[in-house]
Amino acid sequence: MLVKDLMNPSVVSVQPEDSVALAAQLCSRHNVGVLPVCGEDGRLRGVVTDRDIVLRCVAAEEDPARTPVREIMSRGCASVSPEDDCREATRVMGRQQVRRLPVVDQGRLVGIVSLGDLARSSRFDMEAAKALSDISENIIRL
Repeated sequence: MLVKDLMNPSVVSVQPEDSVALAAQLCSRHNVGVLPVCGEDGRLRGVVTDRDIVLRCVAAEEDPARTPVREIMSRGCASVSPEDDCREATRVMGRQQVRRLPVVDQGRLVGIVSLGDLARSSRFDMEAAKALSDISENIIRL
């Protein structure tokens, strides 16, 4: 099975110049913990998580309304192609310690796939469990 068969093509994203306050509002409104950051051309530039918002902005006593997302986002984030096998997505998640991956086609964001998406597919529940185990194991070490 391919990533495109399980990914969610409806992705809420922000642009690098958007405020952290807007990113937080979008996370809350859409009940998500990660937002892809895309340029006007739709190309993935990075991701911003609810954790980034708290640690890199709020805890650092920056003003979320005046801080652009580009100042707190993670660059060089892992991604997968819609044509990648789902097993590859679980391996990337485990290796990169993430539960969600942007899905990128020719540099442009086309969806997002989560560990939950993979776990709901009975064909990949073992791979998803392994990825979660890898992620959890490294969290415990910290």
